[in-house]
Amino acid sequence: MGKLHIKKGDIVIVNTGVYKGQEGRVLEVFPKKMRAIVEGINLVSKHTKPNAENPQGGIIKKEAPIHISNLNLKDPSTGEATRIGRRLNDQGKLVRYSKKSGEEIK
Repeated sequence: MGKLHIKKGDIVIVNTGVYKGQEGRVLEVFPKKMRAIVEGINLVSKHTKPNAENPQGGIIKKEAPIHISNLNLKDPSTGEATRIGRRLNDQGKLVRYSKKSGEEIK
């Protein structure tokens, strides 16, 4: 199992499924499961019992993990979905870059 092309905090675009074309920030990544939780994407209804933080209980909307093959990083310069490559920069450090624009991803 290699490295994933997305990290926590990245802005990603969903490229298939019900949420196709929508974008959001990655909140959490699960490398072993090859899944990520994206803000506002793949919402599920969770029934909760009354507890300290939710004394009423009821149904809450919550993000569920989505497979990373359904996500593409948003290109920092064009704003489109792009694939990711890795290369050595001037300091000899491995950095991610956009395959579309060639721009380095911070």
